[in-house]
Amino acid sequence: MPMDANEPTLFELDHGGEGRDWLPRSGGEEKAIDDLLPGESLRREPLNVPIVSEPEVVRHFTRLSRRNFCIDSGFYPLGSCTMKYNPKINDALAALPGFSQLHPEAGMEASQGTLRILYEMQTYLAALTGLSGAALNPCAGAHGELCGMMMIRAYHQDQGDKRTTVLVPDSAHGTNPASAAMAGFKIAELKSGPDGCVDIEELKRYLNEETAALMLTNPNTLGLFEKNILEIEKLVHDAGALLYYDGANLNAISGVARPGDMGFNVVHINLHKTFSTPHGGGGPGSGPVAVCEKLKPYLPVPLIEKENGQYIIVRDSEKSIGQLSTFFGNVGVILRAYVYMRMLGLEGIRKNSVTAVLNARYLQSRLKDLIPSEHDGDCMHEFVLTLKDHDRFGDLNVMAMAKNLIDRGFHAPTVYFPLIVKEALMIEPTETESKRTLDAFAEAVASIFEEYQTDPERVLHAPHETPVRKLDEVKAARQPDLAYQE
Repeated sequence: MPMDANEPTLFELDHGGEGRDWLPRSGGEEKAIDDLLPGESLRREPLNVPIVSEPEVVRHFTRLSRRNFCIDSGFYPLGSCTMKYNPKINDALAALPGFSQLHPEAGMEASQGTLRILYEMQTYLAALTGLSGAALNPCAGAHGELCGMMMIRAYHQDQGDKRTTVLVPDSAHGTNPASAAMAGFKIAELKSGPDGCVDIEELKRYLNEETAALMLTNPNTLGLFEKNILEIEKLVHDAGALLYYDGANLNAISGVARPGDMGFNVVHINLHKTFSTPHGGGGPGSGPVAVCEKLKPYLPVPLIEKENGQYIIVRDSEKSIGQLSTFFGNVGVILRAYVYMRMLGLEGIRKNSVTAVLNARYLQSRLKDLIPSEHDGDCMHEFVLTLKDHDRFGDLNVMAMAKNLIDRGFHAPTVYFPLIVKEALMIEPTETESKRTLDAFAEAVASIFEEYQTDPERVLHAPHETPVRKLDEVKAARQPDLAYQE
């Protein structure tokens, strides 16, 4: 079937069971179905499932899978998400039977190999972030944020402080204020300064005896390193508050700089971003947290410790915020990240960070004459361009740019984020892409502008080369129709 044809549903492929005599009779004693399934049937109508052969099912889902854009098929410069290549050795080793078939209730004696890896990962993540301890069981970045906020709340309560407010920059990921609110805090939004970083005077105005923490991403979502981070740290701690690090952009500084050395008290680490495990389509993820010494008693359980040469599971801790996920979190993701870290070593991790920044700066330089950056100066691992100048770009917006990039074989960068930038195009090339790929992407962007000069209507109504053409995004969001129609 051609790739551009409409793929039928399995119900449309249903052939009613023709030729269904797949297996010969067994020759054993036959029994009536009522004897095998005693009691009254709860189902009043026949089960509505399509009758399709195995090859038809395989081909159907294979055709659908070929329509998905993935990191194995093309460039995926999704800003703030670090969609980089997942080495296949990660999958191969995580799939070894000793890992994949180990039951989480097998017990400590039968699980020493896996427990050793979990213990070492706690140690590695604490060392990489410059902090004192780590827990692995949060299952995603936002889950790690919630964990961090719960520990901060527990710490202040133990100190007898009635601190109610968390400060969040206006450039932050949307999960930051959501996680703090879920932990019971009020949110105060800090306006960014003209340079895109935290406005020190704005911070001073908001800091008071009710401030529990400042949540900060560094580099921030504009791809800029907070150059005043040491001053920010002193102001926050002098006010009796704590400093929280959103680890979404850790891929820019791993092995180069450590949040703990900047004064952060708690960090969540997106293993599914920084350490290469796949996370497209909403999962899987893993968001371990690392903390400073005074927050270690509040880490979630279970934790892995080493005692007399054995790795043991600690399930009870007097001040722990408790257990946040079943068993040990997403162990398959942790295993993949462990393989990646051991394969690279500290020097390899550092080189990756340096290369991620180099790739971003190179691509930014390739695009600067086509689309201006929101802020001048050197970016880190990602950068934000803007098409807000209507005198220059006319009706061409970032959504049209995204759809035209899809037509040219590239996944679109993040659009309309951060929210503080109008017509934002946020690009993160990562370290895993070659100069050839970055050049091809820059040339694709240039070709969109060229086509817009000669055929603006075609550009504004892209995509044209995909199985599904341009949709009404507003209607799709407000009136999703997901029901199967007979």
